[in-house]
Formats: sequence, C-alpha cells, structure tokens
Amino acid sequence: MSYRESSYYIPKGYSQVATKGLNLSDYTLKELMALWRKTIQEGFHGICFSMYRDGQSPGDDISMEQVEQRINILKPYVSAIRSFSCIEGNEYVPIVAKKHGLKTLVGAWLGSDKDENEREIEGLIALAKDGNVDVAAVGNEVLYRNDLTLDELVGYINRVKEALEGLDIPVGYVDAYYEFSRYPTLVESTDVVLANLYPYWEGCPIEYALGHMQAMYGSVVDAAQGKPIIITETGWPSQGGGLDGALASEEAAMKYFIDTIQWTKTNDIAIFYFSSFDESWKIGNEGDVGAYWGLWDKHENLKF
Repeated sequence: MSYRESSYYIPKGYSQVATKGLNLSDYTLKELMALWRKTIQEGFHGICFSMYRDGQSPGDDISMEQVEQRINILKPYVSAIRSFSCIEGNEYVPIVAKKHGLKTLVGAWLGSDKDENEREIEGLIALAKDGNVDVAAVGNEVLYRNDLTLDELVGYINRVKEALEGLDIPVGYVDAYYEFSRYPTLVESTDVVLANLYPYWEGCPIEYALGHMQAMYGSVVDAAQGKPIIITETGWPSQGGGLDGALASEEAAMKYFIDTIQWTKTNDIAIFYFSSFDESWKIGNEGDVGAYWGLWDKHENLKF
C-alpha cells in the first residue's frame, strides 16, 4: 500500500530462477485475455479492498453505500476481503463483507501518530467483538516505514490479543516477507504470519516473477515456526512504467495474476491479491504505476 524503493524486498544472496508458468509467446493477446477472465470467473481466495474513487484519498470519510457497491462487484469472485484500516469509513468494509457472506482480514493502520493508532486499535477490537473479523492484522509495513519500534509494535499486537482472548480470532501483523526472518519476535508474538510478496518491486522480469514469488514464500515458511501463513499482498501493475527488469504492462499483469492464482490454488495457499480497483490517488505515492494495480479499472469495470 505504501511506496517501495527498488531495494525494498531484495534478500542477500538470492538469484532469480525461472519457474514454470505461462509462456507469453504461446498466447495471442486475445487468448491471454480469455484465460485471465476465465481465471477470475472461476474465483479465488481473497482480494485487497480498494477504498477510493477518483477525487478521494485517505483522510476522506467514505460512505457505507460506496463500500457496499464495491463489495457487490467483488463478491461473485472471492471468498474473503482484506481491509487496511478501521476508521474513516474503512470500518464498513468488514461489516458489509460479513453481511454478504464473505470472510474478512481486517487491518488496523498504525503509524507514528499515537492518537490515530488508538482509534485504529479500538476500532479493530470493536469490530472483532461484534463478529466482523475472521483474522485481525495489527499494522501494515510499520517496520519498513520506521513508524514504530519493534517493541511498540509488539505492544499493540499483545494488546489486541489480550482484548480478543477467547474469541478464536487469529492475530497477526503484515509486512514484507523478509521481516519475519529478520525479527523472529514478530512470529513469536502472532498467531498467523501475514506476508507481502512483490517480485515487481524487486525489479524482477515477468518471466522470472512466479519463481521469485515462490522463493519469497519459501523464506516465510522457513521463518514461520510452523504457524499458518497468508499471502496478504502480491500483484503486478498493468501500466505506468517499470523498475529495473520489471515492466508494467497489460500482458505482464495478466500473466502474473494467472500464474499466481493457479499456483496458490494448486498448493492450497490463502492469498489476498492486490488489488481490486485502480486508485488514482496512488500516483503521487508510488509513482505512475501506483494507480494501476487493480483487476478492475477506476470505473469499476474488469480491466481486460
């Protein structure tokens, strides 16, 4: 969800290894689009909820009606929805998702503003106690942004775990895959490991992207101490430029989605694909590609 540098996810000593996926040269554009559409229509585990339409951005209060319109678009294709915050209308996402029979991974957005963090934590606890949370995520990429210390973050995690004791709601924290190897305390303090995997942000060419993502996942398995793992974000932008060998294009976005969904389905891996709708406000935060990660465009139409 945040801006990423080219070195963001690169583990030392890792070399890109090609893993079998679609060979783009075997498909015409029309055939690739048909397979992409078929993959979506057959359904997949979960998707990250894109909150904001054109002219909207974080800080705006979003109505329940807008949330429900978008949930209605997504619900034929997924079994679960991931939200990123518990305030400013984001609290409606799990409420509406549960209303429509979907599972929820609900995040409290934590940053350097302690007052805002209080609102988020209290909002997450309230949503969970009201039965709207299947998995609770306390923070997203907080350590990457250096918004909190590890001890401060673990304090928030423990606070939520204590508040939800007896409710059978696993509590986790979302960050880049390598953070769980770097900080074993994150694994020890949580019930579930919530990892973001982005070959694109490491400049990985699309022909190696599936193998690169699998290697990222493997490092999480090594760090997870036997705890369950959910891929909380992975995706590929459809336009907006590129980063080293990673190029944003329609063909690459379709290939990455098809390869990722096929692999996670085959291996029964829970995943929240990033993202649902294109969001124009992200151009400023992530460069031009920031606005083009959706499976649906900014007008809420399937992209291909």
